[in-house]
Amino acid sequence: QAQLVESGGGSVQPGGSLRLSCAASGVTLEYYAIGWFRQAPGKEREGVSCISNWEPKTYYADSVKGRFTISRDNAKSTAYLQMNSLKPEDTAVYYCAIGGLYGSSCLTALDYEYDYWGQGTQVTVSS
Repeated sequence: QAQLVESGGGSVQPGGSLRLSCAASGVTLEYYAIGWFRQAPGKEREGVSCISNWEPKTYYADSVKGRFTISRDNAKSTAYLQMNSLKPEDTAVYYCAIGGLYGSSCLTALDYEYDYWGQGTQVTVSS
């Protein structure tokens, strides 16, 4: 059984930066696609960014392109989401997930298509 633990969330002013981490245990991370998702109160879950299986291909939601960067460190079994130029509309609970997804499907997949999910970390952007 894999376990994913998110960290790095917090409160930041607009224009600020945060780096989220997703530490994985019980799996070999290099064999999985990684996705970052978020959910704001009253809204549906939204795919933010992901890295698909096998190829070093990354995908981003239009709302975060140019501001967020997804990465992984397989040796540390950890994935990251660097968030710059944060906006109030980025406020949400952010979740990481891993699974066997290819191409852009890693960004649009249904919840059950990912194998494991973390518990989430709160990001609040306000002045």
